[in-house]
Amino acid sequence: MRFAVFMLVAFSVTILSAGMTTARETDLKLPVQHALETSVAKKKLLDIPFFMAGQKHDNVVKDLGVFKSSKTSSGFSKSDQEGCDQAFLSAIISLQERVKKEGGDAVVDIKSVTKGNNMESATEFGCLAGALVVRVALEGRIVKLK
Repeated sequence: MRFAVFMLVAFSVTILSAGMTTARETDLKLPVQHALETSVAKKKLLDIPFFMAGQKHDNVVKDLGVFKSSKTSSGFSKSDQEGCDQAFLSAIISLQERVKKEGGDAVVDIKSVTKGNNMESATEFGCLAGALVVRVALEGRIVKLK
């Protein structure tokens, strides 16, 4: 009996450690445009302009500060692209809501700040994709434009 319990515990530890060593966290760079073309984007984005770092926008009249938004989405039974798009849109919506709260009218210079790696791009965002969870972290300046 003791031997059977020992074997069961040893087997469980082996299986759990194997799962931990195969955990995945892939750092992806994905197109913003793909996320913006989804049905979720068309339904849920607010009517508040946002500009990725490097995109042209009107002159800033008042800078209301830099704010971050980190959002996750389930990666289970979704492609990395789907999960990352969903997390990206959630982070953008969060920044748009912050624009309303701060009295601004746009968010500019949006960059990815996942795991301390800043990625500035007018066309791409960064996403960490795991087997179960994906994460997008963005930072942008809330402003009033001319």
